[in-house]
Amino acid sequence: MTSTQNKSVQAAHEAFIPTMRELVRTYQALSAYSETHIRQFDLTPAQFDVIASLGNTNGMNMGELGEKTLITKGTLTGVIDRLIQKELVTRETPLDNRRCVNVQLTTKGQEVFEQVFPAHIAHIKERFEKLEPSELELLKVLLSRLRQAF
Repeated sequence: MTSTQNKSVQAAHEAFIPTMRELVRTYQALSAYSETHIRQFDLTPAQFDVIASLGNTNGMNMGELGEKTLITKGTLTGVIDRLIQKELVTRETPLDNRRCVNVQLTTKGQEVFEQVFPAHIAHIKERFEKLEPSELELLKVLLSRLRQAF
């Protein structure tokens, strides 16, 4: 066996790999479970994320919205365009700052938020309730530590 082959065999047996796989599988399961529910409301996950972020606010600028939702700038613009078509948000550029674009829910968007957000949180809560409060806290701490390692 060559040195390069030996390194790839060693790499394949790293102790963290099963944990990494489980983390990815868990994220994929959560994402699929969440997306199936959100799509019942004629929303994409990204559209829901924007509506959920804008709910209970007076709106926010595109930069803030991008940070809060973690949707990239180019993708966020398209998501906002589609939400405007659905009459769920408005986009305005203030006269005093043409580089700033503010987005806020319309009345219809606020109604969608008030219907969909609590329903989706209840839907997700059903799964998280399968864990004990102490397990949830430990999981939160460990995930935070892992995130900080990166």
